Amino acid sequence: MKRPPTDREILRLIYDRYYDEFSTYDEKSSNRPHKIFIPIDCIKIAKELNVDEDIVFGRLYYHLEKKYGYTQDDGSKVHLFSMNFGKEHHVIHFPLLSSVLAEMEQSNFRFIAPIVISVIALIFSMMGFVWSVT
Repeated sequence: MKRPPTDREILRLIYDRYYDEFSTYDEKSSNRPHKIFIPIDCIKIAKELNVDEDIVFGRLYYHLEKKYGYTQDDGSKVHLFSMNFGKEHHVIHFPLLSSVLAEMEQSNFRFIAPIVISVIALIFSMMGFVWSVT
């Protein structure tokens, strides 16, 4: 049974795939009305992740949007993922995605770094033990 992709893997793929489109936005020549909302193709993302497209859509719409979308003090909503934005369909708030992904990457590093350091310390301890015995 194939394991489902993590939230971090999904967001990383979206970030990598659409970063150039976000960063090269030109208001005068773009066919998008806004820079920060990027239309994404859930089908292509799902194919790259080797999962059903509804898994990607569901994670973005039902899970990540609920987790990271928020309401501002004035009552306006900030969506991470939205079904429609103007004429666009399936859009992601790219700066918010970038922030969420950076937080996930930092959290992952905080988890992995102590493990790596512990493994290296264990290897040195074992080498010291073997050297002292011989």
